[in-house]
Amino acid sequence: MKMRSSLALLVLLAVPAQAAPPPVHIVAAENFYGDVARQIGGKDVIVTSILRNPDEDPHLFEVSPSVGRDVSAANIVIYSGIGYDPWMASLLGAAAGAQRRHTIVVADLIGRKPGANPHIWYDPQTMPALADALTRTLVAEDPAHKSGYERRLARFVASMRPITAKIAALRRRLAGAPVTATEPIFGDMFAALGLRVRNAAFQLAVMNDTEPSAAAVAAFERDLRTHQVRLLIYNSQATDPAARRMEHIAQAAHVPVVGATETEPPGTIYQDWMLRELDAVARALGVPAR
Repeated sequence: MKMRSSLALLVLLAVPAQAAPPPVHIVAAENFYGDVARQIGGKDVIVTSILRNPDEDPHLFEVSPSVGRDVSAANIVIYSGIGYDPWMASLLGAAAGAQRRHTIVVADLIGRKPGANPHIWYDPQTMPALADALTRTLVAEDPAHKSGYERRLARFVASMRPITAKIAALRRRLAGAPVTATEPIFGDMFAALGLRVRNAAFQLAVMNDTEPSAAAVAAFERDLRTHQVRLLIYNSQATDPAARRMEHIAQAAHVPVVGATETEPPGTIYQDWMLRELDAVARALGVPAR
């Protein structure tokens, strides 16, 4: 009997254990997409975010060889599209392994067309759409961990509800309030809050790296000096002399000024970042944060 037990043990030891599937490698062009990928993928994914430094202007980004290697090795690539990160489309065209790679263009998920505002991470529908699409892609790529991906998706959806609730509460208080910005970085959130945005021509010029017209500059200055707007949003990560001038005029006229960024701050998650941005806008407009 002892001999049989020993032989059985040897047979079991000789059978190779089934190797666990390797983690899914996800590359995100921007770190807020990488954050969502980590929240959905958990321990079953490895995420590399390319644009992740809030102290750098993302419009000045230059692709390095290491970025190209990361993209070539990725199972899933996520990027904004509609011209915000055109370097990623170029990288994908040159990268090896296209036949085994899934690509998620976030703008396509929400029906955003070329020429529209590219700052789509401030649109409240963007991240839920990404989370859903990414979950389906992960399940297709790694069906062994389907239950984990779907469980984390449900948790993510629940964690977005405070943002939806805060937007609804602020919209009830602030809809129709006149506001402005040096560029349309916060435009989708302004729309969700029902705010009335002025000086669109100036904002588009700054976003497109062109000189605002004299008429656009004069109208913007007049709005600030005569308090036709209750808030100025500026891009604290990428600015130019025309935008800085408006920021200084607003401060001198005691118009509240709030900075917004194009990169998720380190040490936080997307949900908390958005809640803090909404709280800053609420305080500036005289609505107590709740």
